[in-house]
Amino acid sequence: MKGDYQELVDEISTLLGTPATLENRDFGLIAFGAHDSDDDSAMDPVRTRSILTRKSTPAVRAWFEGFGITRATGPVRIPAAPDAGVFRDRICLPVRHRGVVLGYVWLLDAEPGPSHERLAAAMEVAARIGDLLADEERAGADLSRELRATLTAERGWQYDMAVAALRAALGPDADGLHTLVCVAPWPEEDSPSPRTVPGAAALCTVPWSPPAWAGPVAGPVAAFGTGRGAGAGSGRGAGAGSGRSPGGGPGAGSAPGSPTGRTSGPAPHLPGSDAGPGRALAALVRLRSGDNLSPATTAAGRLRGLGGAGGAGAVAGIAAPRRGLADLDLAWREATSAARAASAQPHLGPLAEWAAIGPYRMLTALPAAEPDPAVRALLAPAHAELARTAEAFLDHAGQAGRTATALGIHRQTLYYRLSRVEQLTGLDLDAGEDRLLLHMALKAARL
Repeated sequence: MKGDYQELVDEISTLLGTPATLENRDFGLIAFGAHDSDDDSAMDPVRTRSILTRKSTPAVRAWFEGFGITRATGPVRIPAAPDAGVFRDRICLPVRHRGVVLGYVWLLDAEPGPSHERLAAAMEVAARIGDLLADEERAGADLSRELRATLTAERGWQYDMAVAALRAALGPDADGLHTLVCVAPWPEEDSPSPRTVPGAAALCTVPWSPPAWAGPVAGPVAAFGTGRGAGAGSGRGAGAGSGRSPGGGPGAGSAPGSPTGRTSGPAPHLPGSDAGPGRALAALVRLRSGDNLSPATTAAGRLRGLGGAGGAGAVAGIAAPRRGLADLDLAWREATSAARAASAQPHLGPLAEWAAIGPYRMLTALPAAEPDPAVRALLAPAHAELARTAEAFLDHAGQAGRTATALGIHRQTLYYRLSRVEQLTGLDLDAGEDRLLLHMALKAARL
């Protein structure tokens, strides 16, 4: 197949009398014509980098796409831009198949330039390249079976065989840099084609079972939210004996207009958040560099729009980048953990990266279980405001002033609510281990 591409690229180079370069729609190099000119300007930094590294930088890609090449159906002339390393004018021949752009043929441009007839002939060759790319994409588009087998197999010989099958299907791309994206809920039985998702190498749906325990606290606790904590501080805790003044404000559930535990609008829904099993969509996304997850975030946004949930209730999680496929099962756990965290904490979603979900990296790895007996009463719907207050206090490292400001209440009201928390739980909020237990229980209850 690569030889076919090279022959067609050489045909265009001969037809137009200038070296041609073929890249896919992600600006990955496929083939290039030989450069036998004494004019060093023909090898400007952009073309040199493309040939040597087999890819273009995001900045170069953005520059060229700014000229409308993703929508063009005919040749596009692009002027030189020395500041961007583009020292020569270029002609871009979009490679399309049935209206979908699959790649680009790049040529150096010079006065007087190729004639209209020769460009039309080159576009006919580009159309043949489009047919080849489409055939190759169709051959590798339905990798859902291989990807699903890899994500659902237990570590051992079955997992090794699944990874080997997926690696063989992906070809050279298997050794590249990837990440996994999890989108949930996914209501469709069949996954969309990777052609509809830029950068996706494979897609599949994966069953997502409900947690082992889903008690009455799941709804109210999952809705109270205070925003991310502001980091550690040196403020004094508010446990028993800390000098709090009782009174000064109503207790949980007794204040006029106090929340019932739900924020405005419907809460995000994940498979497993009700009694029935559901599905999630997994997307294996190619990356150009480990510090640029934009292809994954773009794919996640596209998938949330395709999922039939209107994007409103769906959340997405992105795993840490990995090279190769050996640890794809670990990446899937990270992606699903990030999706669960995005559903549990609205300020993390609707799209969360594994690297940014904080304590949920550990909490999502724990087996589902009933809440600790000490906090069970606090997690009841009647005490949603107390639970919200306790979580805000712990998120703000026990600093009463900052907590009261975040909640919009008087400090004495905060002290009263915290004393009620201690009465309900039997925990001492001046004791580090008691604080840790309460904080973990409140975060885990969201899941």
